[in-house]
Parts: sequence; structure tokens; C-alpha cells
Amino acid sequence: MSFSDSDSSSSSSIADYKNFKQITRDRLLHEMLRSAKAKDSKSTWKVLIMDRLTVKIMSCACKMADITQEGVSLVEDIYRRRQPLPSMDAIYFIQPSKENIVMFLSDMSGRSPLYRKAFVFFSSPVSKELVSHIKKDASVLPRISALREMNLEYFTIDNQCFITDNERALEELYGDEENSRKGDACLNVMATRIATTFASLREFPLVHYRAAKSLDATTMTTFRDLIPTKLAAGIWNSLMKYKQTIDNFPQTETCDLLILDRSIDQIAPIIHEWTYDAICHDLLIMEGSKYVHEVPNKAGGPPEKKEVLLEEHDPVWLELRHTHIADASERLHEKMTNFVSKNKAAQLHGSRDGGELSTRDLQKMVQALPQYSEQIEKLSLHVEIAGKINRIIREQGLRELGQLEQDLVFGDAGMKEVIKFLSTNEDVSRENKLRMLMILAAIYPEKFEGEKGLNLMKLAKLQPDDMNAVNNMKLLGGAPDTKKNSSSPFSLKFDITKKKRAVRKERTGEEETWQLSRFYPMIEELIDKLSKGQLPKEDYPCMNDPSPSFHGSSHSAPVHQAPAAHSMRSRRTATWARPRNSDDEGYSSDSVLRHASSDMKKMGKRIFVFIVGGATRSELRVCHKLTNRLRREIVLGSSSIDDPPQFITVQFLSTGKGVCENRRAGQDIATGEQRPIHFWTPGDVRLGGIEP
Repeated sequence: MSFSDSDSSSSSSIADYKNFKQITRDRLLHEMLRSAKAKDSKSTWKVLIMDRLTVKIMSCACKMADITQEGVSLVEDIYRRRQPLPSMDAIYFIQPSKENIVMFLSDMSGRSPLYRKAFVFFSSPVSKELVSHIKKDASVLPRISALREMNLEYFTIDNQCFITDNERALEELYGDEENSRKGDACLNVMATRIATTFASLREFPLVHYRAAKSLDATTMTTFRDLIPTKLAAGIWNSLMKYKQTIDNFPQTETCDLLILDRSIDQIAPIIHEWTYDAICHDLLIMEGSKYVHEVPNKAGGPPEKKEVLLEEHDPVWLELRHTHIADASERLHEKMTNFVSKNKAAQLHGSRDGGELSTRDLQKMVQALPQYSEQIEKLSLHVEIAGKINRIIREQGLRELGQLEQDLVFGDAGMKEVIKFLSTNEDVSRENKLRMLMILAAIYPEKFEGEKGLNLMKLAKLQPDDMNAVNNMKLLGGAPDTKKNSSSPFSLKFDITKKKRAVRKERTGEEETWQLSRFYPMIEELIDKLSKGQLPKEDYPCMNDPSPSFHGSSHSAPVHQAPAAHSMRSRRTATWARPRNSDDEGYSSDSVLRHASSDMKKMGKRIFVFIVGGATRSELRVCHKLTNRLRREIVLGSSSIDDPPQFITVQFLSTGKGVCENRRAGQDIATGEQRPIHFWTPGDVRLGGIEP
């Protein structure tokens, strides 16, 4: 029996650079599953036993085919009754909790254990008390072939993104200020899981965090103000233990970590983001990356429902996900048009009148051209999705709404324009009106004090419960600095002449883009400053003074010069979304997959950014964008990934103390329809197997 941290695979040479998710996957498959192949084992196949948390970790990083290839024939839940398999070895990947240890000992103790041998891997550091508890059972010790800490307790959502699965972080940290015990418990779990990312990658970060700020010297610092500070301290404590207990853990800084909370940018989770990835998760009913659509029944019956995953393995998705929805629609049309023009058989089964191909035309081609079925199916899927999104945009009038949102953020619109919009667009959904008012509250918090807020609520025809989401913006942003008398009632005429306030600056040196894509998340500026060493130390102090060798070496490859400035308001087709080497074949996205890994070679030191309280798709897009520009892999971490309806409904509909109980979690406030709030549900994991 051995008790040690498993070796990491991240110490590869620059030529074999692996991204964050690849390293996570390799550790699970190779260091854990492959290392359990005992030489004296008579059985080729093994059982993999996990708890509810670790099965999500495994499912995020690996497919069932990957696990099977490593000799796992059965995946089991540690809390379910299982069939004894005394001739097979078992691999336990579990949290180091007392409940899990009790279940493990129950499996392996006595005269008739469930399995022949046990290889035990803990997702995070295990206490000495639990190890002693295991050693007390003399019948179990000879049956343990390995007892190790994997130190891998995070969920990879993307090649450059992970979450700690603290979906109620906003409630627990910002809801009830007096309940610091619940907040501390949440931060402790978060800190432990974040620290395992650095243990997993063998990285020792320079820990920057957003400093607590008070309005003046007489104002007491609150628990909310100290959230980034407390989290930084918790991560630091774990890192100090790793330096002493993990072999080959770096003793000097190898990367940067920037810890923020949701108050850094209150608008990013609410505003309409117009890129393909973000707008899919905003307007469509999706569960994580899972999308359900209808396909023709081969037997001629009614259409069948089919689940697809919009992830990196889909080259069309990989190419289009960060492009504006208009660009994505144009490019999909070009791909299909080029495919049909170069394939005579496709022309015969396509549109007869020479018009645009419909979804039905594409489905006919799939049946008629089996050799191209995979290509056409992927294209038809995204043509269908883009068409559905464009219909929703037209039906809900989102272009006008989106334009007003952008103008508010950049100071081109104010109260006058919002009042006019709400007065003349009564058919706007409750959710969209609420999002508009939340943006307004983030920019003009004083406009929602007392009677002013009630008048805006009446104008928007919202209910008092709906306005809780607006009022709770104060919990993130802190009390507004208003020295004026705010007791006077709200007046429509009074606010019209007020000076408009901008919370974003127009950027120069950016490539030409769509008018509805002017908005950018605040983390873009912060990451850029951090990379250049220009982050203000008084606002973003660090837990450790950097070692001389850290800044003595090259931070990153040379930063590319930005292109010549263009108007940010041009309505012409954007060029930033188009791949440089895209060919004119009907299906050219495979090149994206080929170049994805090669582009990651020769990168500088990693930058990790963690946002407490939920990250957004726009912030993930920024991390991909800056990775290419700065030549440093930017890894985004957060307590959860929140799409706007989820952020509003689950996190913000509160009564002032925690999440509101008078609405079902995940319910869409506009339609009453239940929205998925988890990336994983019991249906994703079956007894005996994980969904491929």
C-alpha cells in the first residue's frame, strides 16, 4: 500500500504543450486508471466507483470510451447497492469524507468483500484521522493496492475553463451578511478546489486579489468586501501545504492567479451577448452544452428527438462559437452553398427553385448522400440553430433592445431613452425588461431609491418580487455614494436632463466589429494589465512577493501589434471572426481542430482568473481571445458558469436574505418554463455507465 500524491503529467516540454483540460484528462485516465493495472491481477477489466461529485469531475473531462479503453467495464455509484464481483479489482475515485470512508470499508471488510483489490484515489487532501480510521480495519489493509491523493476536485467546462460547482455562492456569500459561518464554509470549499487545479498542473501561482474598499475611513469593512481576500488566504494556505507534501511541486512562482468577485462587473452577466456560443445558451433551452433537436424518422414516423453536445469536438461549433450570430449565419450559408455547388448529387436533392436551402432540404440530402451524412448533419444542425435564434431575435425585438443596452453602457443613452423604450415597447418580455432595469441600476443605482424605483417598476409593469433582482444589485456593488437628498419622489422630467454616465470606454485599435458587439467584460482590461505588469498594487495586492526569477524570465511571447483602428459602430460584416486559412470547401472546419493544438505550443506562463459568484460566456470568450493575443494560456475559473436567465432567476431573485423561495429554482421568469440550472443531472450518469 502506498500513500502519496499522484504524479502530474504537466511537466511536458514546450514542444508537447498540453492545455488545461488535456492535462486534467491525462491525469484521470493515465495516472489514476492506468496505474491501477496491477501486474498480479488476474482480471483485465475493473470497476470504477465514484460519488456524486467525482462522477461529475470524470464526466466533464472524459468520455465513456476513454474510460473503457483503460480497462473499466463498469461505473458504479458508491451509495447504491452493488453486485459483489470478488474476482475483479475496483478503483475508488472519491472525496475524502467520513461517509465515503464508511462506505468503502463496508465494501472491502469482512470475509466476503465486494471486490478483490481496491485502488483508492481521493479528489482532495485526506485528513490523518480518516487515514487512521482506514488502518484500524485489519481485514481491509491487505486488500488495498493503492491509497493516494489525486488532488483533482474541479470541473472542466472548456479547454480553458473550470468551475468549483458552488452554484449558490451568491446567496451564501452576499445574501445574508450576518451568516458569516455559511460564507466561510463556502469559501473554504472553493479554496480547496481551486488549489487542486495548481496541484494538478504543478503550478505555483503569484496570487493577486481584489482589495477590500470602504467608502470612507468611518465605514466598516464588511464580509462581502473581504471575499477575494479571504479566498486568496485559503488558497495560499493550501499551496503552502502542497509545497511541503507534493513531490516536484514548484518552489518558485510559475504563473499568475487573479482573484475577483462578481462585483467587478455587474453588467456582463445580464447584457445580451451576441456571439454564437453566448446567444445559444441565452435564448435556447440548453442543459450545459446539451441541446435537443428533432431529426426525421427513418421509418417515416413522427420526428425523433436527438441530443447533441455543442463542444470542442464539433469543428463547426469550434469555428463559430465566438463569432457574431450574423457572421455565423452568413458563414453557415456559405458553407452549405459551396457544398451544394460542388456536388451534383446534392443539387438534385436540394432546393428545386434555386432559393435558400431549408432544413427539410438538408434532411433530404442526409438521406440521399450517406457518404456525406456526418458533414451535412453537423451543418444542418447549426443551420437549424442559427435559424431558430434569428427568429427569436426578430420576434422579441432584441436588436433594438440590444442597441439600447450597448448605448447605456457606453454613455450614448440614459434615463430618457429607457423611459421612451419602456413606454413604446409594451410587448417586451418581463425578463428582458428586468435585464434592462438591472443594467440601469448598475449604472445609476441612485435612480432606484425610494419612490424612484417604484415608479420605474410601474412603468415597466413589473411585480415587486421581480424588482428584488434589481434591488439586489446593491449587494454586489455596495452602497452608492450619494450625498444628495434622495427622498424626493421619482420624476420623469427631472431625470431627462441629467448627464449620461458611461461605464465603458470606446476602444481604439480594435478590429472592425458589429455595432451590437461594442460591449466587453472588465476582465479583458485587467488581464491585459496583469500580463504587462501594470495592475495597480494598491487595488490588487498579492499574497506572495514574486521571486526574482519570476519577472526575470520572459512573461510571454511578444505581444502582437493591434491592427489599425476602425469605427466601432460600423454595420459591415466583421472580419475578426473569419479564419485566415479557411478554404472554400463546403466543410472547412476540420482545419480548426488541426490547428487548435499546434497553436498552443510555445506559450508563455499561464494566467488564471477566478471570479467568485459566477462567470459568463463573454468572459470565457475574452480568455480565448487574449490567449491568442498574449501567447499565454488564460484559464478562467469560477464558482459556476451562469447564462443571463439563470443568473437572474436562480441567483438574484431574493427577498434580501438569500434566494427567494416563492419561485422554483431554474424557472424562467418570462415564460414560467423550467430552465436547467445544472450542467449535470441524474439522467447524465447511469448505474453502470456514463453518457458518452
